[in-house]
Amino acid sequence: MKLAIVTSYPPSKVTLNEYAFHLVKHFRQHLKVTELTLLTDVHAKEAEIDFKEVGCRVRVQKCWKFNSYSNLFFIAKAIRKTQPDMVLYNLQFMKFGDKKISAALGLFSPWLTKLMKVKTTVLLHNIMETVDLESAGFTDNRIKRAVFNFIGEMLTRVILKADKVVLTISKYVTILEEKYQADNCVLIPHGTFEIPEEPSYELATGALKVMTFGKFGTYKKVENLIEAVEQVRMRTGQDLEIVIAGTDNPNTLGYLQGVKEQYSESSNITFTGYVAEEDISTIFSESAIVVFPYTSTTGSSGVLHQAGSYGKAVVMPDLGDLSILVKEEGYRGEFFEPKSVDSLAAAIEKLVLDKEHRIELAKANYKAASALPMSVITKMYLDMFEENMIPPAQVPIAV
Repeated sequence: MKLAIVTSYPPSKVTLNEYAFHLVKHFRQHLKVTELTLLTDVHAKEAEIDFKEVGCRVRVQKCWKFNSYSNLFFIAKAIRKTQPDMVLYNLQFMKFGDKKISAALGLFSPWLTKLMKVKTTVLLHNIMETVDLESAGFTDNRIKRAVFNFIGEMLTRVILKADKVVLTISKYVTILEEKYQADNCVLIPHGTFEIPEEPSYELATGALKVMTFGKFGTYKKVENLIEAVEQVRMRTGQDLEIVIAGTDNPNTLGYLQGVKEQYSESSNITFTGYVAEEDISTIFSESAIVVFPYTSTTGSSGVLHQAGSYGKAVVMPDLGDLSILVKEEGYRGEFFEPKSVDSLAAAIEKLVLDKEHRIELAKANYKAASALPMSVITKMYLDMFEENMIPPAQVPIAV
């Protein structure tokens, strides 16, 4: 099979680049994939494709860029040139830009690919029906929200023109099938990027690190986390370090710098900035607890899967997609009310003081993560691709 993947890719900073890295890493190891082409936003000489594992060669072609109005045409041109058997789009709604027109135009690409008679699958990481537009930093205006939702519905119908649309959460499949009468939706879980050897669950001496990871400023904010940890320090006397790993959300540039200034007199807070792929294992391994200071969710959480793969206890808001993942994939955590500092502090305190419970959650999360490695996930895709590539059986004509 000649497989092409349309996606952002490291060292790109565009969303879903890390997920693409692990898709490529594991797709190329399957014998069924004889050629893999990355249709991406970085040049071949920059792309991180120096894999150690045995697998097919990866070709890289830069054919689109963030916020360009021409992505639709350049992606189509690249597909025509490479002539793949299957194209997989790794998408969310703001994949091709944070400007409305460029973002929308890019989402027409899967439909155009199908019109070119190339089998087309979309991996859609979020759907508009579950996104809180105000929390996600789009708009707090009621009329604008209605406009966004209308546009989102139209773009969803466009995306559903693909041969198959893969969702990572069962709830998303149900919504698209019921609202849009879609019959081409498939559930394939998010999967776990890497499965290291099971950790000892014993932490190094020194401060317990309470870590959060992501792009901050919209529905992921760290003020409540900082204040909650301060509460726990005062009540328990424990030596706690807050680690804020990641960068600003593109919609809220300057947010973390503002937080630094606001809490400049607070002790033991580390801002890591952008975390490169090779540093992710260190960030997670050194942490005692991983916290999700979210007020809403926009899709299956890659951070939760990473926390599980490194055997970490987590503190999560009891809402949306995180709750679904706990029920469907076996993850466990301490829950808190999304906007309550006191509730968050109580959840963190429980894991700080109760080592046995913290380890119990960590072991459960490692087990959940280990059940769905990317090698299994990519095989699920390949099985679906093969089924989709088989032409319909010829129905004999009655004489």
